[in-house]
Amino acid sequence: MTWVAATSRALLLITVVACVGALYGYPQEAVILALLGICGFSYHQMRRVQLWLQTPEQMPPDAYGLWGQILSRMYFLQRNSLEAQAQLQTTVDSLQDSFAAMRDGVVMVDTNGCIKWLNRSLEPLLGLRCPEDTGQPLTNLVRAPEFSRYFLAMDYSAPLEYLASVGDKPLYLRIEVTPFGEGERLLFVRDVSNAVLMEKMRREFVANVSHELRTPLTVISGYLGTLLSDTNAFPERYLKAVTQMGQQAERMESLLKDLLWLSRIESEHYNTAHDAIDVQGLFHELRDDLAESHPNSVLVLEISTDETICGNYRQLYSAVSNLAINAIKYSPEGNPVTLSWTLQGDDLCMQVRDRGLGIDSSHIPRLTERFYRVDDSRNSATGGTGLGLAIVKHVAAANDGQLKIESKLGEGSTFTLIFPARG
Repeated sequence: MTWVAATSRALLLITVVACVGALYGYPQEAVILALLGICGFSYHQMRRVQLWLQTPEQMPPDAYGLWGQILSRMYFLQRNSLEAQAQLQTTVDSLQDSFAAMRDGVVMVDTNGCIKWLNRSLEPLLGLRCPEDTGQPLTNLVRAPEFSRYFLAMDYSAPLEYLASVGDKPLYLRIEVTPFGEGERLLFVRDVSNAVLMEKMRREFVANVSHELRTPLTVISGYLGTLLSDTNAFPERYLKAVTQMGQQAERMESLLKDLLWLSRIESEHYNTAHDAIDVQGLFHELRDDLAESHPNSVLVLEISTDETICGNYRQLYSAVSNLAINAIKYSPEGNPVTLSWTLQGDDLCMQVRDRGLGIDSSHIPRLTERFYRVDDSRNSATGGTGLGLAIVKHVAAANDGQLKIESKLGEGSTFTLIFPARG
């Protein structure tokens, strides 16, 4: 029944009652009685609806006409809502059961940073208690300064790794935060102590082996240099072999030097000296040094800003020197290599551009891997160690920057060190 039909019936009832009242000489009183009857019926139906809403698990009361349609629609919407709630609760329970079974710690916080839910795997990692700490502000319970800064900064583009002290055993924790809903956050906490210790052991092993090999290799290179200093007195049939031995010894020395330097950069990653660096001065010093070591090279400086950056001068000099020397090696003789220093938005960009051979795009993602070579024969000819770009990448990371590589075959390459501008 529609509202029009219900209204028509009410008007018809009032008209009939008014006519009957007019026959007896009381039309107004009859209309008033009809209106009171309609109001009383509506009140009775509203009372039945109210009583049913107090116990919605029961079936709705029987009703006729428009009130029956209203009750049927309300019951239909209520059933759909209950089914949706039950399905949602099943999903939430399943999700929480999955999180509870994880070895990693999981904690869910609301818009105010208070704990809504956590699993028991989190207890040995952050020292929280499940479920006693539910409802408590997370930063009140986890007091590590690194965690508080990361959590409150609201920038979760990169995970946080820090050394935490929980109980008697120090742990290296990795925190990843995923925002969801309206300001809520889901935190995943993982113990990466074994991975960190393995990486530390690897660095120490490489550094120790490189250091131990350096002394005997220096002796070998020294004797080979002595033999080659007077080639006229040296038997000709051995000259080629000894010359190749000398070249490979020099290459090994260069490789050990790069390995030691890379290990030093990695070990200094968290305590890098952050001094104000005059990039213009660094460029001019590099140009003077390359003029002596590579006299046939053409180095062009393009400096459009006098901004300075905070970092380690020695490390940055080695990175730019590596990029410039690589550009010279892989460029035809006489082609200029350009060093530029520019301010682009909120970033300071240090670029090394060449017009050399270029690099196929398939190799670019792996260029910064240790010992990765685009062409073994080409690297052997130029004396490359395969560590140059790995050193550049680590220098950039240690000085709060990043390395960007762009290249096209036959057109040249551009290596950009990007640093945040000093505010």
